[in-house]
Amino acid sequence: MNKVLASIDKALAGLYDTAELESVKKALCLELLGINRISYYTKDVLAPDAERDGRLGNALSRLAKGVPLQYVLGYSPFCGLNFKVDGRVLIPRPETAELVDWVAADARESGSLLDIGTGSGCIAVTLAHRLPHWKVTGWDVSDGALEVARENSLLNGTDVEFSKVDILSAPALEYGLDVIVSNPPYVMEQEKSDMENRVLCYEPHLALFVEDDDALLFYRTIAKFGRNALSKGGSLYFEINPLKASAMEEMLVSYGYHDVEIRLDIFGKERMIKAIL
Repeated sequence: MNKVLASIDKALAGLYDTAELESVKKALCLELLGINRISYYTKDVLAPDAERDGRLGNALSRLAKGVPLQYVLGYSPFCGLNFKVDGRVLIPRPETAELVDWVAADARESGSLLDIGTGSGCIAVTLAHRLPHWKVTGWDVSDGALEVARENSLLNGTDVEFSKVDILSAPALEYGLDVIVSNPPYVMEQEKSDMENRVLCYEPHLALFVEDDDALLFYRTIAKFGRNALSKGGSLYFEINPLKASAMEEMLVSYGYHDVEIRLDIFGKERMIKAIL
């Protein structure tokens, strides 16, 4: 066991802080290599295993290049469920889990919900899992993301209907939806310098970035779409860029939404917004 841990320390030296490195080591040993917890914590001597060593070597090589741990493991936990993730989709964040909690807490027994820009399907699948009497639909413009989302729906035993739709060109139809939820691209190009290389180099830019001069593009489009697609009294929920919270509130009110509410995330940032049609 000590030999395995030493090889991890050597390969990943300087890439993580102490707490992160301990989490990575634990995940690699218990989840990737299948070492049992007792052996991990008591540092038992492990029998030679060429297949195990090969898997570890491949994982360490990828991690040393900056590939996120979740992509190396092939999955990410989210809201008590497991989601397949790879370079076609964003890694689910804890802030997004808070948005899901808000939607679920507000929901009545049954209804219809659309997740726009579904990515891995983490929002749609989790809400379908928590709200079994709701009809849940997920849209995305990426074929790869939709493939992952469908796998995650199957993996977690839900029946989400996924479709390829570009919201920027979606027709303004009357769907009679009760809820629209979205975590659209909202990171401005000017913010790239503050981001980790693991995000910049490996997570899909299509799902992350918007132009600085039109940072509310997706929010504005979805808000306009929602005026026809939502039933009267329907709810619109967004994960937002904290830098644009005030602008978001003003925009939603200008489009006829009311009871606009902004909530802070676990880091104290204005990260979520809700509005009623």
